[in-house]
Amino acid sequence: MAQLLDGKALAKQIQADCLTKVQSWQVRYGRAPGLAVLMVGDNPASAAYVRNKERACQQVGIASLGKHLPTESTQAEVAQEIAALNQNSDVDGILVQLPLPPHLDATALLNLIDPDKDVDGLHPTNLGRLVRGEAGLRSCTPAGIMRLLAAYGIDLAGKKAVVLGRSILVGKPMGLMLLGADATVVMAHSKSQSLAELTRSADILVAAVGIANFINAPMVKLGATVIDVGINRVTDSETGQSRLVGDVDFAAVEPVAGAITPVPGGVGPMTVAMLIENTMVSYCDRLQISR
Repeated sequence: MAQLLDGKALAKQIQADCLTKVQSWQVRYGRAPGLAVLMVGDNPASAAYVRNKERACQQVGIASLGKHLPTESTQAEVAQEIAALNQNSDVDGILVQLPLPPHLDATALLNLIDPDKDVDGLHPTNLGRLVRGEAGLRSCTPAGIMRLLAAYGIDLAGKKAVVLGRSILVGKPMGLMLLGADATVVMAHSKSQSLAELTRSADILVAAVGIANFINAPMVKLGATVIDVGINRVTDSETGQSRLVGDVDFAAVEPVAGAITPVPGGVGPMTVAMLIENTMVSYCDRLQISR
């Protein structure tokens, strides 16, 4: 059976380390790091994600300084809130919860965030820093995956990594991070030809397509490391009960893989842990103190 890459356990360890640091900084510098999550509208899934992020931050002592704006907020009103957070010296990290209501231009609003407070790592400046291999805030999900691979001693140098998905949130930065770790990277997507052949050639397979159980056993190389980024809610036709599953058919793939992340409990907790770390990195850089 495959080795289980337990993101939940690693995230708890990271958060415990963060709590110790934050408590020390609170005493020494007079304030804890501050995170502002800006949410527009009443999307139930977004509200749940925001609560999860804020709860995790509060558990390590990071101050929650977010805003919840009504659905009908205009582009100018949201932009004004971002500008105010950019100027607020108690705010070290700013995150705009996506998706935004359809009448808002999400890209334009994300570009207004101070790059040094952009804890989602989505500002063009931070993406450019990633391309150039320079220090900067990194997109949380791929950064969490890299931390998880390192924690389990999975060597990437010279390995073939196939990233299935090309979003700006996961797929593209994931490919760049793997490339920076000396992996040979192939980016695949819905229009890639002979997709199963591509995925079967991967030593490291990252699935981020948003389709439940898309990756099956014949698509996976024996002994490969399989990273499942998907979070899909499915309903059992007999019981009517819903549950979360990934983009990987876990039961089918686990006997084939060498290592695999579960859903839930794999990549998701690491994403939140990296959000916390990014907020702390921004805090240290702004106060010019050692991390």
